[in-house]
Amino acid sequence: MTGKSFSISLPRNLAISMNVVPGHFTTNHFHLSHYLDLDNLKTSSSLARKVAKELSFPYLATTLIDTIVCMEGTELIGAYLAEELTQKGTTAINQGREVFVVKPMNNVNRQLTFQSNLQKLITDQRVLLLVTSISSGSTLKSAQEVLNYYGANLVGVSSLFNAMPDSQEQDINTL
Repeated sequence: MTGKSFSISLPRNLAISMNVVPGHFTTNHFHLSHYLDLDNLKTSSSLARKVAKELSFPYLATTLIDTIVCMEGTELIGAYLAEELTQKGTTAINQGREVFVVKPMNNVNRQLTFQSNLQKLITDQRVLLLVTSISSGSTLKSAQEVLNYYGANLVGVSSLFNAMPDSQEQDINTL
């Protein structure tokens, strides 16, 4: 399977690349003709920093953010994204502010929830949601439901990949 793979780079930042494997891949909700290996973007500190910089651009000058909620192993990118958003700069609206980075957990019923000590970082806070990929939209929907339940003000959604850019109600900032 790796012999058939190829690499693609982000046109606006060639240092950000991922492996693509053609084939037939299925999830519970979706069928795909290619598998995008996004793990390196989430686990390599140098790549995660570059990804975070790219994902920060739409929010730098316009969006106050209190908390970044990370889904699907995006915590490293989320930490660098918080750093990018709070750096000093002429247009950085969040500069000098504290931006928290959290991830939900699954309860015994496999529903997303936040630990009681983290709920104050969600309730009545301006939240940016960070996900790995959007294919069927089920992860995005679950995340939006839990954020709504805890009273978050969802100010943005970012993803590394979005297979359905025109089918979401919420604008998605994606690589």
